[in-house]
Amino acid sequence: MAKTIITYGTFDMFHIGHLKLLQRLKDMADELIVAISTDEFNIGKGKKVMIPYEQREEIVSNIKCVDKVIPEESWEQKLTDVEKYDIDIFAIGDDWAGEFDFLKKHCEVVYLERTKDISTTQLKKSLANFMSIPKEDIINAFEVIELLKKDFE
Repeated sequence: MAKTIITYGTFDMFHIGHLKLLQRLKDMADELIVAISTDEFNIGKGKKVMIPYEQREEIVSNIKCVDKVIPEESWEQKLTDVEKYDIDIFAIGDDWAGEFDFLKKHCEVVYLERTKDISTTQLKKSLANFMSIPKEDIINAFEVIELLKKDFE
């Protein structure tokens, strides 16, 4: 009997951790549905995204292990989605452990370990650190690199 799995996420600044998660989920079921948080829902959660929903949806829907992408517009829709799409497995990162146990009456609930040493939050912090470097310092660094390259030619 075919199994359907669903997961939820923002999938902002898509990275290898996202891809590995989706691949693991597809290995657990025949059909993978991915619900992506809309920009409006993220604003309501106090979360700022770098990539607009339409682009995040296009990226995720073009990954070969993903069968369907739907918008996530509210916290409450998870139960509705489980029923609407006849979900066998609800899966999400283990940072949410216990939060969705109420769905166990309707499907299996799985909390997956996140990919080590990578996260969107970490990427955003690195980008913010880089962006805080004065422009002049970056220009000077490139000038030094060019001078060093000439020494090695």
